[in-house]
Amino acid sequence: DSASSSKWVYPSPSQFFSALQRKDRNPKQEDMDTVVTIHNAVNERTWQEVMKWEREAGEDVQPQLVTFKGRPNDRSPRAWWKVLIGYQPPFDRHDWIVDRNGKRIRYVIDFYTGRGANAPLPAGVPPQLAFYLDVRPALDDFESVKMRV
Repeated sequence: DSASSSKWVYPSPSQFFSALQRKDRNPKQEDMDTVVTIHNAVNERTWQEVMKWEREAGEDVQPQLVTFKGRPNDRSPRAWWKVLIGYQPPFDRHDWIVDRNGKRIRYVIDFYTGRGANAPLPAGVPPQLAFYLDVRPALDDFESVKMRV
């Protein structure tokens, strides 16, 4: 987030590389342009899903992303249930805090590998990335529970 702008600013490839190094992820510098492009596309898709929920709030909303937290080692209750009934666990989780006209709303996002992501491909065909995003308001207050029902 830039101090001079109200818009979220995505990290550059070098910033992303540094962040992955700090997290001991063993990144490759030559992959960063592609990784950042994918990362940004997934975040844009996540924001679109948040906006669907926000439109359902029924207010004249101008939501803004305040902050987010990656929680890759924490499973949401819904993810626990899905794993119990046989689904693969999510590969990542984020909690995003959105300002909805002065009220803070927490969203839970579980990131799953999509269908066909590991399917064999003909020679010369690049692998297609497939993600499934489970985006929803956290059950932190009555309004969020009402939205989810």
